[in-house]
Amino acid sequence: MSSQRPLLASRASSDHSDERAEAEDALLTGQQTGKSQQRKQYGWKFWREVGLFAWALIATIAVIVVASVYQHNVKSGLSRGQQPVPSVNPPIGKRNLIFMVSDGMGPTSLSMTRSFRQKAMDLPIDNVLVLDSFLIGSSRTRSSSSLITDSAAGATAFSCGKKSYNGAISVLPDHTPCGTVLEAAKKAGYATGLVVTTRITDATPACFAAHVNTRGEEDRIAEQEVGDYPLGVVLDLIFGGGRCHFLPNTTDGSCREDDRDVIEMAKKNGFTYSSTRKEFDQLKTRKSLPMPYLGLFAGHDIPYEVDRRQINDQYPSLDEMTNVALKALEAQTKDSDKGFFVMIEGSRIDHAGHANDPVAQVHEVLAYDKAFNSVLNFIADSKVPTIVISTSDHETGGLATARQLHTSYPEYLWYPGVLTNASHSAESLTSAYHDYLEAAKRTPTTTSVETFIKSTLLLAGLGIQDASKEELDLLKDQPDIAAYALSDMISRRAEIGWTTHGHSAVDVNIYGSAGTEYLRGNHENTEIGKFMSDWLEVDVDAITKELLEKGTSFDSINAAGERESWLGKPLEHGKVLDKLDCYHGDFKHKH
Repeated sequence: MSSQRPLLASRASSDHSDERAEAEDALLTGQQTGKSQQRKQYGWKFWREVGLFAWALIATIAVIVVASVYQHNVKSGLSRGQQPVPSVNPPIGKRNLIFMVSDGMGPTSLSMTRSFRQKAMDLPIDNVLVLDSFLIGSSRTRSSSSLITDSAAGATAFSCGKKSYNGAISVLPDHTPCGTVLEAAKKAGYATGLVVTTRITDATPACFAAHVNTRGEEDRIAEQEVGDYPLGVVLDLIFGGGRCHFLPNTTDGSCREDDRDVIEMAKKNGFTYSSTRKEFDQLKTRKSLPMPYLGLFAGHDIPYEVDRRQINDQYPSLDEMTNVALKALEAQTKDSDKGFFVMIEGSRIDHAGHANDPVAQVHEVLAYDKAFNSVLNFIADSKVPTIVISTSDHETGGLATARQLHTSYPEYLWYPGVLTNASHSAESLTSAYHDYLEAAKRTPTTTSVETFIKSTLLLAGLGIQDASKEELDLLKDQPDIAAYALSDMISRRAEIGWTTHGHSAVDVNIYGSAGTEYLRGNHENTEIGKFMSDWLEVDVDAITKELLEKGTSFDSINAAGERESWLGKPLEHGKVLDKLDCYHGDFKHKH
């Protein structure tokens, strides 16, 4: 076989095929090809350089890809499962956490109030609420029993960091208590406080310092808040309303079902007590307060801000209570290596939503915004690392700044100026109406009911001059629903819409100061609760364990001789708590 001619050279082929045939002949004859001889010209150093170059190229491409993905995720605001999650990053040493709850305030409440304020004060469109500059995210609000939560389940998510059923006050669906961030903070050495404008026994404040199966157990909640429960006294400061639940039923102004004197119980547990505006004003001039301190400044709820400011000598405002509370808690922890935890609630935003009263709501939101600004000023002046988180437990009323009044296609309008003409809430006007009717029964008056309605309720109270006969007849014939009728009259004229007198499932806003970056984006409400306990570095699970261990010793024997849990009456037998709502109304499909 000739070494000059490959064995398969006679086969028609391309140049590439010729090279392959030459390689095959070389394998058969043991002779080197020209290409093999050429490769010998490149040594190991050459191939090492090629390898290093390839490795560097691949590494560079990988870095570019990772950086590009990171930047894309940050800019596009993907869900927490897809983007880098900021750490809780608590400060070292002493710290304060201020948690604010705007009960029932949804995104539209802010929009409505912003436009109302700009109209009322003739402000430019870029002059916004203080809250607007601190918006960082939103919260999903569903409870364990419904897609629409109530305040009890919503506050349990904040206090315990766990989902529960509607009506639960820091109790889980299996009817066991869950430790709260406030209780854990107290155990760790922090000072603690609650500041609200509703009853201090209402759902939101109760969830931080009490545990009952159903939120209606406000008498029992009052007892627990002053220390009559497994953990003893966990509150250093209490400001709010709800005095009636602390007074024995033998006393004027009581709404208790029994004759227990919870104020005396509080005093025995070391509380200093005050109940009047005069006593509160004295607190404003003091550098510190004797703690624990119980301030109950209203028999039930503190009046709506739009009404309260007209009787300012009777009730403190949310902003006033906030400033006194922060100063007092700061003084209380001056020589401590721990700071404080306080929950501050703009409680009656929710009530205005339930009443579908836009006048009451805009003034409640403004009052909350003012208190939020005071908190920011406190943080700016404080030498202790302090953060504020503000959010809502849910939205109330299904509010829309739009309303279609007729069958024809609507104009894109709503009128904040209508609200600026009103001076009272529908609740206050209805109370005045009922007082007038009662007085008229006792003493005949020359003023007719219609005249009173037109002059006092509509013109002076709401600024309405064009009431229809149907509207006047409704107010005259059905005074029991006057509050709803008055709210609807001004809502229609402002073209504000409401879809419910209850809550809605809309996501609510989260606002936060520097240090709350973890809560950017959209979160379950339970994540807010977990963030707070992590930032304070307190052990909520240890509190749960203690409640379980000590709780049964606080059970009691009722009048029937039966053992009754310290958590109160159980829920109705067979009530489903762990499944989301299934439709069962009038329009359910028939199969």
